[in-house]
Amino acid sequence: MFTISLCMIVKNEECIIERCLDSVQHLVDEINIIDTGSTDRTKDIVRSYTSRIFDFTWCDDFAKARNFSFQQATKDFILWLDADDVITTEHQRKFLQLKQSLYHPNVDAVSMDYYVTLDADGCVESSEKRFRLVKRDRNFQWQGAVREYLDVIGQLYHSDIAVTHLPRKIDIHRNINIYERLKKDGHPFSARETFHYANELKLHQRFLEAINHYTSFLDSTKGTADEHIEACLNLADCYQQLNDAKQATQAILQSLLYDRPRPETCCRIGHFFMEQMKNKEAIYWYSQALQQPIEQTMGTLKHAYSTWHPHFQLSLLYNRLRLFENAHQHNEEARKYKPKDQRILDNRTYLLTQLKK
Repeated sequence: MFTISLCMIVKNEECIIERCLDSVQHLVDEINIIDTGSTDRTKDIVRSYTSRIFDFTWCDDFAKARNFSFQQATKDFILWLDADDVITTEHQRKFLQLKQSLYHPNVDAVSMDYYVTLDADGCVESSEKRFRLVKRDRNFQWQGAVREYLDVIGQLYHSDIAVTHLPRKIDIHRNINIYERLKKDGHPFSARETFHYANELKLHQRFLEAINHYTSFLDSTKGTADEHIEACLNLADCYQQLNDAKQATQAILQSLLYDRPRPETCCRIGHFFMEQMKNKEAIYWYSQALQQPIEQTMGTLKHAYSTWHPHFQLSLLYNRLRLFENAHQHNEEARKYKPKDQRILDNRTYLLTQLKK
């Protein structure tokens, strides 16, 4: 069985650090905490878990901080987490099974699902895959001052373990401030940095600037298919916010150039036809969303577009056609995913009334 060093960078996490460490301390063999300038009780709390606490002077560069954290590890593999991450009981069991069964000489990195956002009922809204467990002696390096990524190669293993993100608060200005400092300092943005800077501009409702950077990213032809598809869909959102429906539709269609139709793309095309009262065309595309395989990619997966959302839209569309049995069946499928959603419950009551007639 291989050994694991946990490496974390933290700052002022007194409210949540225990929750994270409690969920992982029995899974790892060493805990390394890199503090970037806490002024609260974070260090005092951490001392009850480990004596391996290291100071790092913050320099607006997440990759440098994470690489420093990896340098403190001494075990076979490195696990990285943030303070607002937890591993639930179910996935703790899966983690221990992996630790006991994985033949580690043949594996350089292990990916895990990252549940980025949860809905009000605790169901996963969006998730990503990230390489969470990496072999220490491969000396993999983090890249990027913000929205950093771990550059891994070799024998890669995709696990079914998940890490859940439970943020206490989100500083929406942090990332864009770092990007704009880099820009001011004359830092040449890579294609990936251009893409993520565009995402931050969109978040801050600077839609024209975001459009320019998404377009620059797409014109570069660099980046992954997942990033290109996400850029197209985000570009469509920006045009929609500027009331340019034609450009928004063209951006959605452009996403089809990079891979098979993703569920989100199918739903967006379905919505386009639904708004024009072209019900049969809309039904085709929402049905396609349900038939597309879930890709094992490193991109963001928005679960609604392959689960309850197309079912609910299909229910509304079949209701327009007065095919109430079909409408009821799809509404029931949507209800399996969202049993407390008031729209689905109200639609159910209405459809049952129609069926009785």
